[in-house]
Amino acid sequence: MAKENSAFSAIPETPVSESKVALPSRQLKPALARRLGEEPEKAEKKRGRQRYVEKDGKCNVQHGNVRETYRYLTDIFTTLVDLKWRFSLLVFVLAYAITWLFFGLIWWFIAYCRGDLDHLGDDAWTPCVNNLNGFVSAFLFSIETETTIGYGHRVITDKCPEGIILLLLQAILGSMVNAFMVGCMFVKISQPNKRAETLVFSSHAVISLRDDRLCLMFRVGDLRNSHIVEASIRAKLIKSKQTQEGEFIPLNQTDINVGFETGDDRLFLVSPLIISHEINEHSPFWEVSKEQLQKDEFEIVVILEGMVEATGMTCQARSSYLVDEVLWGHRFMSVLSLEDGFYEVDYNSFHLTFEVPTPSCSARELSEAAARMDAHLYWSIPSQLDEKVEEGTEKGGDGNKERNGNLTSPESESKV
Repeated sequence: MAKENSAFSAIPETPVSESKVALPSRQLKPALARRLGEEPEKAEKKRGRQRYVEKDGKCNVQHGNVRETYRYLTDIFTTLVDLKWRFSLLVFVLAYAITWLFFGLIWWFIAYCRGDLDHLGDDAWTPCVNNLNGFVSAFLFSIETETTIGYGHRVITDKCPEGIILLLLQAILGSMVNAFMVGCMFVKISQPNKRAETLVFSSHAVISLRDDRLCLMFRVGDLRNSHIVEASIRAKLIKSKQTQEGEFIPLNQTDINVGFETGDDRLFLVSPLIISHEINEHSPFWEVSKEQLQKDEFEIVVILEGMVEATGMTCQARSSYLVDEVLWGHRFMSVLSLEDGFYEVDYNSFHLTFEVPTPSCSARELSEAAARMDAHLYWSIPSQLDEKVEEGTEKGGDGNKERNGNLTSPESESKV
């Protein structure tokens, strides 16, 4: 385990001579690189392989050259919810400010057209809105109307039918703006994305024997006391492939069975669980050995879904494992212990593994070897039985010969 930890450490343990060689930034020729002791170029590419899904669950995919941008406006509610917080707050403030300014300008325009601004000190004149003496007061009256504050200093009179119609229109549109913007903010605040931060995956996946079968395993856990209801787990193998017709399929997705047929994919996630994928003839790792695993390039994406117990909203947590993060011949350390009246989970050992004896051959070769051993045992048991039968028949034949060689006595003849 110490060797593995040193392999994944931030500062590699290299001699001084090698560190001096690695200082030049220019690329060296392959022959010179091999002579200087540098790692092969293929290993450099393998270490720098781009992830499809990051360890924190973010999908490393960007959409470019999207020309039909109007489709985002057809679902404006989801577009606003998906915006970042700074843009959502900006849209929230602008939506109210623009409507207040717009209706404030209309209130000022009505007062200007009716001549209310020219009869500010005339008590005999009945204005559309009392105490409206300019654009600022019209803007304040617009805010009071839309937010239904109603201070009482500026009020509409019954001598202004156009003002009454505008008042009804602003009340209706203001309610719609409130419902839309408050709904967007509520959905954005109550999104269960942050709930996935407390759903953790092991930093490595392991391959080892379980019940005499090679299994790919990883661990999941929930840090909160409020549980995930109806939790389920899925896994996908992301690997490029080429069909028999020559078609190249980049990042092809293959399902990895983690217990769908037996119901083991439905989890009761109270304590950390080890998810196991049995490598059988239906598995994409059926013919993968330890040596081939180190040369292969793929990514395993794991998806944990469930409902948040507090809100009832669906939550999804994701993670991935590259080839370098799959340890052959390892097993997870135990994290569950029985204390006085309760079970305790030690999350310090959540990511720790230890080596166990594991065959380096593929699951197919292991199955064929087991089948040959079973066949040998099957055929060896009848052969032993045949030998015993032959020995019994030989002994029986010798007894018959002895009986046939002796003369019968007169007593036996009389009995006959």
